[in-house]
Amino acid sequence: MNDTHQGGCLCGAVRYTATGQPKRVVVCHCASCQRRTGSGFAVEALFPEAQVNIEGELRQYRFVSDSSGRWLELNFCSQCGTNICLTLEVLPGARMLDAGTFDSPEWIDPRVHDFHYLFVRNAQCWSELPDDIQAYAQFYGD
Repeated sequence: MNDTHQGGCLCGAVRYTATGQPKRVVVCHCASCQRRTGSGFAVEALFPEAQVNIEGELRQYRFVSDSSGRWLELNFCSQCGTNICLTLEVLPGARMLDAGTFDSPEWIDPRVHDFHYLFVRNAQCWSELPDDIQAYAQFYGD
């Protein structure tokens, strides 16, 4: 299994390398992920921050949840606006890379990696969830 995963934004101004394998892969159906991606869910690979090297200028937006009061910080390309990653108050020291920004995202595999489906209570009716998954109505244990 390849332990170096590269990716970047749409315009190429931001590039990153993640080493090792993700601690988990999150498929998040929360309302804020739906808005920030313009889709029914977000797919993010969670790595320790020390295993991620980002080059290029990122801008940040800190969002505070109405329901939990916790923040998440979105990081996106300052040129083209591509969502690159996010950090969460509840997971210090972790960086979640948006799966679609990897150069070859097909390495992410639910048969190999620990997938967690979050906020499934917000899943759209047109977003079909696989059978036999680790699903949470909200966040882990909320």
